Amino acid sequence: MTDNVKPMPDPAWHERLFSTWLLIAVIIACLYVTEFKPWALVDETSLRAARQFLSSFFPPAHDAEFLKLIVVSTWQTIAVATAGVTIALIFAVPLALIATRTLSISRIGNPRVARIPNFIRNATRGVLIVLRSVPELAWGLLFVRAIGLGDTAGVLAIALTYCGMMGKVFLEIMESQDARSADALLINGASRSQTFLYATLPSCLPEMVSYTVFRWECAIRSSVILGFVGAGGLGQQMDLSMRMLAGGQVATMLIAFVALVWLADVVSKQLRALLD
Repeated sequence: MTDNVKPMPDPAWHERLFSTWLLIAVIIACLYVTEFKPWALVDETSLRAARQFLSSFFPPAHDAEFLKLIVVSTWQTIAVATAGVTIALIFAVPLALIATRTLSISRIGNPRVARIPNFIRNATRGVLIVLRSVPELAWGLLFVRAIGLGDTAGVLAIALTYCGMMGKVFLEIMESQDARSADALLINGASRSQTFLYATLPSCLPEMVSYTVFRWECAIRSSVILGFVGAGGLGQQMDLSMRMLAGGQVATMLIAFVALVWLADVVSKQLRALLD
């Protein structure tokens, strides 16, 4: 009897097939628009240029004066990332508190009275959208033009973009929590800050700290990229060496960059382990 049982047809196979072909068409269109030509990598001209460029990497620069410069630039990169994330955190938490509905006293009262708080929340969400919509590289270019070359431009660029990102994620973390304990405190006369400290923060803190550590790790990579537009750190030194066609120096800085990212990954894992 079981051999004669026919499998039931999939009622959604038409939709899945259409979605698959639509996705393939979109990918092909994107490759066409971007003029994606991977075969150019194996072109004789490209291979010759790549061999000449890579051959200049050996041996990596290792004189004492240059290594001292690398250590200073690496420390500047870490400092830019840490300062930028710290400033972003200082502003992201208050903005998330203003934008969240979970801690709103007005939402449990008269809806007409809640119009002004709703406007403030929506305006704050708009600010977060603007901040995270502009990449840190664009902010870096603007600040380099405004205040000149240096680490300050990198710190401000990371602070603005990461403030928008962290504020948005903190907002979602707060609103994803069970609101019953927060509602109980608000109904009994607790303020927004008291409700946040005693009801929301204890359940949100591990996720918020974990995301902050992750953003710090990303900021180290961003600070290197910002150096290419003159925002200081290891990236700026690498850009100067590449302009001078000093392949050995570039190789040493690439090694330092890989070691820096590896160290940031180790530190972030240790910090996350402390939260578990």
